[in-house]
Amino acid sequence: MRAKAQAASVIALAFMTIGGAASADPVADFYKGKTMSLVISSGAGGGYDTLSRTISRHIGKHIPGTPNMVPRNMPGAGGIVATKHLFSVAARDGAVMGGVQNNAPLEPLFGTKEADYDSTKLNWIGTPSLETGLLIVWHTSKFKTIDDVRKSEMTAGASGVNSAPAFYSRLLNELLGTKIKVIAGYPGQNDAYLAIERGELDTYGTTFWSSLTSTKQDWIKNKQIRILVQYGPIKEAELHDVPYGPDLVKNEDDKLLFEAAYGPLTLGRPFLMPPEIPADRLAAVRKAFMDMIKDADFRNEADKLGLQIDNPRSGEQLQADVERLYRTPANVVERLRRIAQAK
Repeated sequence: MRAKAQAASVIALAFMTIGGAASADPVADFYKGKTMSLVISSGAGGGYDTLSRTISRHIGKHIPGTPNMVPRNMPGAGGIVATKHLFSVAARDGAVMGGVQNNAPLEPLFGTKEADYDSTKLNWIGTPSLETGLLIVWHTSKFKTIDDVRKSEMTAGASGVNSAPAFYSRLLNELLGTKIKVIAGYPGQNDAYLAIERGELDTYGTTFWSSLTSTKQDWIKNKQIRILVQYGPIKEAELHDVPYGPDLVKNEDDKLLFEAAYGPLTLGRPFLMPPEIPADRLAAVRKAFMDMIKDADFRNEADKLGLQIDNPRSGEQLQADVERLYRTPANVVERLRRIAQAK
């Protein structure tokens, strides 16, 4: 009897051991007690920095093993410095992630020589929002519709000839036949906005709907501006009476050019990890990101900080977007680069 009891105990212990091994979580084992790094591709204090630091305070509790996360600013070249670091230097074990400006993943497509990385090999984690570009004018402007901008020259402020506002101005000229003249030398958006209010400029090269709703609510509420056209991955529901740029072009290559050009807006405010991350850790961090987006504590803090958390997209969706954009036909890419790199 004693032998049988001992045998039964051994068998039970074996099953318990096997069961314990089966229930162990290698992802949790890796992250438990670990400190992750969050590389931020901008300086301290800006919108990207605020969003990234907010995420760093919340995402850890959704990752198995609940690691701590330490933000690290790495500004430079509009996000290219941080993206190069994540691609070539950062550890590939899942302990590093980053938040970059949405232009950075597509700089190689736009022909930027300094962007010597392959964005399709980076592992995309998700974005809390998308962006919609707008062409706005002051309410007293002579420009009432986009057709008016096809007939008369419009002045658009920009920081430099190859800045995003200048690029999108040239894009609208190319695709919609507008006559937008870029006036470079405005240090930032607020400087250009002030010039618009004074009547010194007709518009800023591009205004994002998220920026307008968070910083210029009075303009919208008091109907101090007109929005002549919108463009981006979605039509904003609140702008149902504003023409959508891609609907105004008929040629298929023009549609592809529009789509490639507003690719950065499709990526929103993207977060990523280096190449070659173990698949189970990547899947866990992607899930954690989307779980965090739904977390009431995160959303409450984001609301208090004025952060836009709408139209989130998963890492799998961003990965597909990046790969699709890099399949843009060569003739369309050639046009895109000509517009992006105008002198």
